[in-house]
Amino acid sequence: MKDWTAAAVRNNAAWCDAVCRAHGHPGRFLHHMWVNAAEVPRFYPNAVTLSHAEADRAGQLETIDILQKSNLPGRWAVKDSFSTLDLGRRGFDVLLEASWIRAAMPMGEATADIEWRRETESSTPLPFGDDNFAMFTGRRGFGIVAGGMLYRSEGVVGVTNVVAETADAVSVWRSLIVLAAKTFPRLLVVGYESGAELAAARDAGFERGDPLKVWVRSRD
Repeated sequence: MKDWTAAAVRNNAAWCDAVCRAHGHPGRFLHHMWVNAAEVPRFYPNAVTLSHAEADRAGQLETIDILQKSNLPGRWAVKDSFSTLDLGRRGFDVLLEASWIRAAMPMGEATADIEWRRETESSTPLPFGDDNFAMFTGRRGFGIVAGGMLYRSEGVVGVTNVVAETADAVSVWRSLIVLAAKTFPRLLVVGYESGAELAAARDAGFERGDPLKVWVRSRD
């Protein structure tokens, strides 16, 4: 396991909790898992594993079993942060296989015609009152063409919710590395991605790290 994976995992769990808190339903941190038995915002999990230790897997599975009995509405997800759990027999399917990433120096220049702006409010509940949070939008002319969010915790900065047109993707990732360095100086920038987004992040200067899975509960 990479020496930075654990910090990336805990940062991501803290981000999930911050978003849920902004919606009025914070989760709970156990030593091996972050859990939330309430309805969470779309695209966010109800559980994030925090430990890769084999000794903690029984406790993680027990916690997931308890969540299954809590009558969560609709489809809900577990982020298997270290890709160590098999939840198929518990009625889950793999929704996503991804990799943790961390940034080195940006490779090449960012696109000069995208103007970046830090946002201070949104129509969607987000933790704008949290000094550890920053949301940026990129504009070309009068239109928003890119975006990304940063969250500082565990001594790192997590980058998430990256939006970019295909032709701008690598440049957007480069810009977010620079924005993170300016907003939260001297901290490692981490996140996770898959597919084309992972490829763009790597071309921009991110290192690919350890694997993770997102499992979704899709049947009784």
